[in-house]
Amino acid sequence: MEPMKNCEILLRARYVLTQDATRTVLENAAVAVDHGRIVGVGPSDAMPYDADAVRDLGDAMLLPGLVNAHTHAAMTFLRGVADDLPLLEWLEQKIFPLEASLTADIVRASSLLGFAEMLCTGTTACQDMYLFEGDVLDAARTAGIRCLAGEGVFLFPSASCKDWRQALDLTRERARVLSRDERLAVSVCPHSVYTTDEEILRACRDLSEKEGLRLHIHLAETRDETQRCLASYNERPVERCERLGLLDVPCTLAHVVDVTDDELEVLARHPLATVAHNPSSNMKLGSGSAPVPAMLDRGVAVALGTDGPASNNQLNMFAEMGRAALLHKTNGRPTVTPAQKVLDMATLAGANALGMADAGRIIEGAPADIIALDLNAPNMRPMYNPVSHAVYAATGHETVMTMVNGEILYDRGRFTRFNYADLCAEMDSIRDYVRKKAGLS
Repeated sequence: MEPMKNCEILLRARYVLTQDATRTVLENAAVAVDHGRIVGVGPSDAMPYDADAVRDLGDAMLLPGLVNAHTHAAMTFLRGVADDLPLLEWLEQKIFPLEASLTADIVRASSLLGFAEMLCTGTTACQDMYLFEGDVLDAARTAGIRCLAGEGVFLFPSASCKDWRQALDLTRERARVLSRDERLAVSVCPHSVYTTDEEILRACRDLSEKEGLRLHIHLAETRDETQRCLASYNERPVERCERLGLLDVPCTLAHVVDVTDDELEVLARHPLATVAHNPSSNMKLGSGSAPVPAMLDRGVAVALGTDGPASNNQLNMFAEMGRAALLHKTNGRPTVTPAQKVLDMATLAGANALGMADAGRIIEGAPADIIALDLNAPNMRPMYNPVSHAVYAATGHETVMTMVNGEILYDRGRFTRFNYADLCAEMDSIRDYVRKKAGLS
């Protein structure tokens, strides 16, 4: 008999979706966690561990924490301010004017609210692009969530930076400060091809390569974007990014809706590029649907993101999985984007997009980023296929525990690192401020 070993915490549950190489699903299983890592996974009655703490979750399902590969968490302060508009009108006439008076305090509180929403719906890591990203990172540190964050880089001044050079200087400095942080990291974030120019895109690409930072950009989101790019540069967005070398560094391409078959072949030839699919935001803004089945057929890496809560209205990756699985079946092919593939997009592919190659799975040696869903919820019964339930039945609000790096951050309605009631009061004050700025009161 194998001698007993010690670990800090032992989790027990009815099911464990490991997301390992063979996508093993274990029943009546346990996961041993020590020093932020998973040190054992197996049948509950055969785990050779004495634990400092045992958490028996009972009729629950353990999954790797979901990864939100493209978001703007601070935009919770704009949730519901401007709905039912096309992208460029929504962005240029509604969002940009409100962001002109943005403050660091608003960003920090609004980001913390976004991270709270993510944690209580099973997300343990995200890739964020916005303004005042130092304050986004401070909020992520408070919440305990993993966050890859980048200051938005624009051709014009933003509320946080006088010009694009300052944005890149901040990116460089934050990357230096966080170079050894376990949960926080920095990316280079040119906003898009239509809000930058060639000099800026080259500078972003060079910084990414020189400092070993990932690059994150909105790309080919709408037909209007493509037409602007053609009119200004006589190039389509993907073509422009390829020519300027942005696809030659590890990068996340958000949306990628308006693309041709030839452009999909271009993406397939660049294995460092991951597409962040945002079905809810794309549907709500009328942008169209990314050709995800064609991407997957060509071997393009595809992860999932919520986009921001001003264009999605929620930061719930379970909702995003369900919509991603269903959206692409409306063309009459019910076999595309099956549940397992979509779960892979929300875990393994998302982790790779954030540069966390060992995450997104519950296996020995992986980071202990684990969530638990309550299977007693009416929509989760009866249970035949746990993967199917995770994608098609779960809403995210069955989440009863969220753990990052071995630390429980959300536990049956309670956030362990901050006072949620105080945060709600702060957000009420921000709402009143936005109402006045937007002329809503």
